[in-house]
Amino acid sequence: MASKMLMGDMPELMENILMHLNKEINSLHSCALVNRHWTTSLITLLFKLFLESGAFLYEFDLYDSDFLKFELEIFHSLEQNVQFYSRLQHLSLDITSNFGIEDIAKLLRVLAKNSTKIIALRLVFSSECESKSIHTLSPALIHFIKSQEQLRKFILYGDDCPTEVYGIISALESQKDTLQEVTLNGCVFSAKFEVLNNCKNLETLRILNCDMELLKILDYNISTLEIFHHQIDVPITVQILEKIGILLQRLKIETRLIIRKESLLLEAIKSFCPNIIYLYITNIGLSTKLLELIGNLQKLQFLSLGYAYHTPKEEREIRVMQFAKILPSTLQYLDIALGIPDTLLDSFIDIMLDHCNTPLKKLLISGVNLTNEKNTKALIRYCTRIRTLNYVGLVYNLGYDIRNELEKYVILVPYRNIVIDC
Repeated sequence: MASKMLMGDMPELMENILMHLNKEINSLHSCALVNRHWTTSLITLLFKLFLESGAFLYEFDLYDSDFLKFELEIFHSLEQNVQFYSRLQHLSLDITSNFGIEDIAKLLRVLAKNSTKIIALRLVFSSECESKSIHTLSPALIHFIKSQEQLRKFILYGDDCPTEVYGIISALESQKDTLQEVTLNGCVFSAKFEVLNNCKNLETLRILNCDMELLKILDYNISTLEIFHHQIDVPITVQILEKIGILLQRLKIETRLIIRKESLLLEAIKSFCPNIIYLYITNIGLSTKLLELIGNLQKLQFLSLGYAYHTPKEEREIRVMQFAKILPSTLQYLDIALGIPDTLLDSFIDIMLDHCNTPLKKLLISGVNLTNEKNTKALIRYCTRIRTLNYVGLVYNLGYDIRNELEKYVILVPYRNIVIDC
């Protein structure tokens, strides 16, 4: 389809693209890549069309800065047609190379004048970005951030990029009354992040693949904390959990390796964070400490667990039975399909369901073990006994006969359709 579209002249091409896109952004991206020579003309014509039609721009995502080589008339048109971008709320910039930096800076200066209602700003700096490019872009970016009146969400991906990029963090001081959510991905330690301590309405913090020392310099009162790292630093995590304490309601800890000192981590959550309603932890054993924690969280509504296999074989059935019995009555959502497809709870799902009296509304499992008749019957027994389960999310598809039988009692949906993130 893309190559066929690109056979005509550019005006006809634009008409065909817009007719067939139907919100398929990836299709437009593919069309542009087929003939890179036409990329600039394609973008120019798109902006001309939108500007002249009286449309409003609500979200703008720039993936490749090399594509942003606007003609001067486009910048002039942007300055003249203020209404086009005056309602812009979401801006995402992926700085993947050192090309087009001047044009991005120019675009930011134009937007800063009349687009002051940005809610979410996402910045991605690749390892290819040079310090010179960052120095060129930073003044315009800082000015743009300071021009905003209601910035609530800030996302920074800085994996292996020069640390000069952290200079833009200082501009968040101007958003201290509005900023509610911050995501840092691939960032190293820098004292510049201390400015986040001044954001009195900050509620959500996501530290992903970052130097965990960052957690130690921050002093905030948040309700949602997400940490992702190949190996969690438990002592540092414990310090931050103690600092946040009873304010924490949603906690997500994801790691690629088995959590070391997991007893220390679980005890900290139990002692300092009793008001958690959402808990997500991977690579953790079904230990007595974990059972104590879950039983202690009397407000828990959403639970997602990914297990490492270090529960003694002779204790597994007993632990699963204990797990089922201690689930709080407030729990509505249980995900036991994290990580490897055949997890401990998934393997003994018949025992878990037969001993569970918690009125779950959504259950997420791999589906692998439902091919076993005893597990299928256990799920049916739970549905008829408790009568609250609305959906079962499955990672893997079931055969027609099994699905047909289960759908008499509960709605089966793909796992990805009902998974709830932090």
